[in-house]
Amino acid sequence: MKTRNLFKIFLIIAVSALSLSGCIKKEDEPQVDYYKVMTEYMAANTMDLPDVIASGVVTASAVNANKSAYYIIDLRSAADFAAGHIEGAVNSTVKDVLTAAQNAGSKPILLVCYTGQNAAYANVCLRLSGYKDSKIMKWGMSAWGPSFDKWSANVSNQAVGHANWSTTNTIKTPVTFSLPTFTATATTGADILKERVKAALDKGFQGSKVSDVLGTPANYFISNYWTEADVNTYGHIKGAYRLNETLKLTDAVGFKNLDPNAVIVPYCWTGQTSAMVSAYLTVLGYNAKGLMFGANNMIQDQLFANNKNSWNKEKPTTELPTVK
Repeated sequence: MKTRNLFKIFLIIAVSALSLSGCIKKEDEPQVDYYKVMTEYMAANTMDLPDVIASGVVTASAVNANKSAYYIIDLRSAADFAAGHIEGAVNSTVKDVLTAAQNAGSKPILLVCYTGQNAAYANVCLRLSGYKDSKIMKWGMSAWGPSFDKWSANVSNQAVGHANWSTTNTIKTPVTFSLPTFTATATTGADILKERVKAALDKGFQGSKVSDVLGTPANYFISNYWTEADVNTYGHIKGAYRLNETLKLTDAVGFKNLDPNAVIVPYCWTGQTSAMVSAYLTVLGYNAKGLMFGANNMIQDQLFANNKNSWNKEKPTTELPTVK
């Protein structure tokens, strides 16, 4: 009897000790820094921001001259795709672009949409998923011919003379913030990145309207994606930073120059590069919303006069061939 009781006591103590040690281990386990694990993997695999957005744009005329060289994914609505599309193109959505990309074979992928901005956003997600040669068509299907034009209604000079557009104020000096945080179910850099890319595609391109940002720039963290010379020539939105040279995972400060608690609005000439940047930032855990149509919806006449990525200068006057 005594032996049996001693065995029971020993068993209770052993089970309690195991339970306690399990609890202690769980509480003492260091939390995974998902951002750090993922970005270290990205930096080691040539997925820094400049690498991902480089050489990613091709003109409509170049596409038309060599359509068969690309696996073309058209991200417009099914109805608009059916009304006319580039020969050989397949129809998909931003959310499902990775599924469509699996059928590309050895061909580089070309993404097209209405104006190039949705395609630019999706293209970053493709490149972060291993499709390093994928590209977008500049200006989207609007560049294919006048019947596809979604750009002309979205160009303006609304920044000219606006109280919040400055040609004299010094652009804002960068400051340092904390890095963003997020959670994931995965623990390896590659798998965390897959989760973040899926989240970015599920969210889709989130654009900011020029009128909103110009109206109340203090509501946003604005990042001008031009050279310093261009800022000095054309001006900038008051309160904007210019961070393009430092937004690198390999930079000592890098993305710490971005406020993780703000709505980040990068802007460029056409909205296409800023859509790429916003996709990358979304993957990193920021709340980024590219400025739609970029400088073309702020200072169009100046761009036209200087032949600087101006829609009114580059818009097509004839139709390229389509399939219906």
